[in-house]
Amino acid sequence: MHASVISCALVGVDAFPVEVEIDIGAGMPPHRLVGLAEGAVKEALDRVKSALKNSGFDFPTRKMTINLAPADTRKEGSAFDLPLALGILAAQNVLKDRERLRGYLVLGELALDGRIKGIRGALPTALLARSARFAGVILPRENASEASVVGEGTAVLGVESLREAFEFFEGLRPLQPAPLDLGAAFGAANVYDVDFSEVKGQEQAKRALEVAAAGGHNVLMIGPPGSGKTMLAKRLPSILPAMTFEEAIETTKVHSVMGLLDGRALIATRPFRAPHHTISDAGLIGGGSIPRPGEVSLAHHGVLFLDELPEFRKNVLEVLRQPLEDARITISRVMGTLTFPASVMLVAAMNPCPCGFYTDPQHECSCSPIVIQRYRSRISGPLLDRIDIHIEVPAVKYKDLTDRVAREPSVAIRERVNRAREAQLVRFKGMPFFCNAQMRASDLRLHCQVESGGERLLELAINRLGLSARAYTRILKVSRTIADLDGAASIAAHHVSEAIQYRSLDRTAP
Repeated sequence: MHASVISCALVGVDAFPVEVEIDIGAGMPPHRLVGLAEGAVKEALDRVKSALKNSGFDFPTRKMTINLAPADTRKEGSAFDLPLALGILAAQNVLKDRERLRGYLVLGELALDGRIKGIRGALPTALLARSARFAGVILPRENASEASVVGEGTAVLGVESLREAFEFFEGLRPLQPAPLDLGAAFGAANVYDVDFSEVKGQEQAKRALEVAAAGGHNVLMIGPPGSGKTMLAKRLPSILPAMTFEEAIETTKVHSVMGLLDGRALIATRPFRAPHHTISDAGLIGGGSIPRPGEVSLAHHGVLFLDELPEFRKNVLEVLRQPLEDARITISRVMGTLTFPASVMLVAAMNPCPCGFYTDPQHECSCSPIVIQRYRSRISGPLLDRIDIHIEVPAVKYKDLTDRVAREPSVAIRERVNRAREAQLVRFKGMPFFCNAQMRASDLRLHCQVESGGERLLELAINRLGLSARAYTRILKVSRTIADLDGAASIAAHHVSEAIQYRSLDRTAP
């Protein structure tokens, strides 16, 4: 007899439907599983056999052919266990309501005793079920809260065992959709455990990060060891605007596909990713024989922090150039081309020289000018040009460390950032971007009106510092953000002056 169940597989950060077909006919085993199944899928029959037996069902003794359609697309993972088991029961006529079975999207990994374990990609699966107008989705109970964020219209039903799923389709046991209060989920998740009020001193660096947050600009911090660069970077998400529901869904999808939600239904705080400098280019931007998202995509709508920037391999840093410009990553393989989201704020940190004390008045630098130049040249000019703000972070003075004056909290800074972002949303209404850092060259003339004093400053800076055309546009964008923080319609000379200060590496040389 023949039966089929609709499941799904993941390609990139999206799900596509897979029809699990089972045909039991004359002949003796071996059973055949076809349809470009990877290792974990091929092993599914062994898990299904034990799960059926331990749940009180019989495994077919006749020859069985299983097809995963479309047969020309690779399938991986263990989520096909549950649809396989239910399809086998339907093909044996043990599960009789086949129409109801095909009305749901089914997935889940089976333990040998019939329990259903969690899987990756529950949120993309629920989004597929909603767009394809399935009656609902049957998945492991531990993934139900994650999938339920798709909202009303799609029943998200969590099950704990094969027997429970079977009784549901037979009409013997009702299942209640997983509840989720989105307001409560956002309220609980949108809380940061770090705050800018904990940072002693570094007022100029905090101001630079406020400007970066207000305009979505990339930042490079240069300073000696222990000056607080990592501490500042970790607190940057706490002053970024709160995530919208659409941003939260996009970010959660990436983490869901990688299995990194850790029981959370929704990621409502800006992600902060800080990969080690030994990371490979595939680990950073994604890749593999079956491409998966990398650290850049895991930081989508958040902050990617690269500490000790010159210590990263040059080929790893160079692959960042296209994602920083396009806010997405395109990976081409023989199997096809995939696009991963990569709208991130890059925050990098480095020492001014290999020993770390080139700009520190309290310590003597042991590096020669050639060594310093070689150290800094590990970061290419094109990559530096894509970083809007270069800021020096000096060592913290003793009086700042012992000062008991209350510092400005993240909430107060975020209010100013939100006002600047609201002005940008009005300015860019109807355009495919929403903050100053994303402006195209053609938009600068329209939106970056510079007063005469500012024009003279820009001309002086370009001629004396030898800035590239891209650096010039970065200064204009940062100036526009500083003016937005001041609530100014045009860019004044002092806005340009502050923006030029944020090109530290263009103004200094060893």
